[in-house]
Amino acid sequence: MERELPLVSESVVQPAPAPRTRPPRRRENYQPTGKPPWLKVRAALGPNYRRIESLMRDLSLNTVCEEAHCPNIFECWERGTATFMILGDICTRACGFCAVKSGRPTELDWAEPERVAEAVSAMGLKHAVITSVTRDDLTNGGAEIFRATIRAIRERCPGTAVEVLIPDYEGNWEALAITIEARPDVLNHNLETVPRLYPWVRPKARYERSLELLQRAKAMDGDVLTKTGIMVGLGETLDEIRKVMEDVHRIGVDIMTIGQYLRPSIKHLPVERYYRPEEFDELKRMGEAIGIPHVEAGPLVRSSYHAHEQLEKLSGVNV
Repeated sequence: MERELPLVSESVVQPAPAPRTRPPRRRENYQPTGKPPWLKVRAALGPNYRRIESLMRDLSLNTVCEEAHCPNIFECWERGTATFMILGDICTRACGFCAVKSGRPTELDWAEPERVAEAVSAMGLKHAVITSVTRDDLTNGGAEIFRATIRAIRERCPGTAVEVLIPDYEGNWEALAITIEARPDVLNHNLETVPRLYPWVRPKARYERSLELLQRAKAMDGDVLTKTGIMVGLGETLDEIRKVMEDVHRIGVDIMTIGQYLRPSIKHLPVERYYRPEEFDELKRMGEAIGIPHVEAGPLVRSSYHAHEQLEKLSGVNV
């Protein structure tokens, strides 16, 4: 089902470009000797963690849990959930926040979708989350592999909900249509940060293009739930976060996630500020007051954190 929506590029008057000057570092709640106590995570290497680790190695699969140094890996893997990362483990971009390797990617693995589906079946997942590295070297950015992976999971595990976290495809809307054609339950594309910080956080991306992708996805299939997320702690202001929320609401996004940026290494952007848990509670209230149907906000919230609960809440279906 298609809905006629004015595209972002046509409906939003774009502000003048912000000067390419980083803001002064904000030191509130900054602890140079280590993370604050609410970000401490206990490494629980239980039987499920070991089982999933072994399964991923046996099937030659990658997970964003490992590649992006996700702090929730121990909790999620022990609960029997994981986020699969397709299209290899080398990204063609080098974003200022991301721990995934960048460089020249390997050849496409057309057998990968079936192996992902095999893992989803072996893990007994009711909600599978699929993401990828960005493949600007490919004509359609790897959209055909996304489509094949969704279809393979549908065939092998017909009762499993499928969520995809996709790159911006460099504004290739045919690639987006290829992905939507497979009818994912949730289509996620992260804005990552406020527009002013894009030159440092996402230097090869464009805020307006990411908004347009999310709006076009909803126009292509009105039944798909759309989702996006940002990190905080990179030097953004509260007013800038509010403006992003207003943009997200305007284009009809259903779910927004907000989590603390954590620096993967000394080579990555520094943490400008650690937000306290109660500040995340306030961000959740602010986003939902603006009109976003569901906002998941917390220090350790990441794109796929509690993804199945979000779908249950918005679709009314037990996942």
